[in-house]
Amino acid sequence: MDGIALLTITVLAVFVGFEVVSKVSSTLHTPLMSGANAIHGIILVGAIIVAGQASDPWVLAVALLAVVLATANLVGGFVVTDRMLEMFRGRTKQLPAKKSAAVDTKAKEGTR
Repeated sequence: MDGIALLTITVLAVFVGFEVVSKVSSTLHTPLMSGANAIHGIILVGAIIVAGQASDPWVLAVALLAVVLATANLVGGFVVTDRMLEMFRGRTKQLPAKKSAAVDTKAKEGTR
């Protein structure tokens, strides 16, 4: 393929991806992130295999770059998923704090 066709496919993929992701409701983002993390884990394993079998130095450099980027993407996905799950967890009810004697005395004096 020539460069114009590849650029056209890339631009169209960006627009379609943006439209699909922007239409997903917030309650579905966490399961989608979990699925994406599984895919990123497979990509990381593939990059490690390619790096292990590389014979040319430039293939090894690209494979190691792929390992680093896939690792960053995988870790970032887990961090985002964890933060999103924190939003859905119920808030724990805190017991009311005991007031000190000084605060109670001032409150009583203000009501007199």
